[in-house]
Amino acid sequence: MNQLTLDSLALRSDFRAIARWVEPRSSVLDLGCGDGSLLSLLGEELEVNGYGIEINDAGVLACAQKGVNVIQQNLEDGLRLFEDDSFDLAILSQTLQTIHQTAAILRETVRVGRECIVSFPNFGYWRHRLSVLNGHMPVSKSLPYQWHNTPNVRVLTIKDFEALAPEVGIEILDRAVLHEGQTIRWGENWRGSLAVYRVKRR
Repeated sequence: MNQLTLDSLALRSDFRAIARWVEPRSSVLDLGCGDGSLLSLLGEELEVNGYGIEINDAGVLACAQKGVNVIQQNLEDGLRLFEDDSFDLAILSQTLQTIHQTAAILRETVRVGRECIVSFPNFGYWRHRLSVLNGHMPVSKSLPYQWHNTPNVRVLTIKDFEALAPEVGIEILDRAVLHEGQTIRWGENWRGSLAVYRVKRR
């Protein structure tokens, strides 16, 4: 769909899959945008009209320093600021596992975006399973925190997400399962460490 530079895409492994599904000059809302790196990339390479939502003070400051439009708000409070279909695309990039009201946030995401992209670490990845079998919570590139300092409040697998999607009114349009930036094409739920979905409201 579009071609981004390898240097830009090196920022994070799910950025490549996300960027493939973003139309040039579209309006984008990044929910839990962190330091604004994704929106900065999409703005530079695809000229998107982007806005981010972030609660963390350091993230908001970093967005401002990058020139990224950002609203400081807790996602758990909902997206009442925005009308239905306010954006061409709404993105939850490795944010889903950090929120408590998972179903509610997913419903709000597909309400405000005509299409949406959701990415998350796959807890079903085989090394994560092996770590649990050995009596420890997993630590990896996709789950880089120790159990006591992780921002993650949920753990989910690819199968978990695909079971939840129809329950919250989500239609899955496309999927990319990755490990260390490489696409996994079979045994995705145990061989892939990161999942990226393109979805919309049913």
